Amino acid sequence: MTLSLILACLWAISANVIAILPARKSHWPAAYVLIGLGVPLLGFVTYENGPWIGLLVLAAGASMLRWPVRYLGGFLGRWIKGKLT
Repeated sequence: MTLSLILACLWAISANVIAILPARKSHWPAAYVLIGLGVPLLGFVTYENGPWIGLLVLAAGASMLRWPVRYLGGFLGRWIKGKLT
């Protein structure tokens, strides 16, 4: 297992630990930190292991951070709809 995949696994474990913490107010700031760490980590995984493994890690990260992804998707959908109408 490469260093990038080990770091990605540690990122996933930390995301799960943060998710089970009872404080609701700390979830969004923690999500921003996880996104900030996850984007370069995703690039590192893709660089070391190839695009297919990178896509798998991207899907795993998106499934853990589903609310920020859902919010971004809704925002982009409204923005595109506003530009088309």
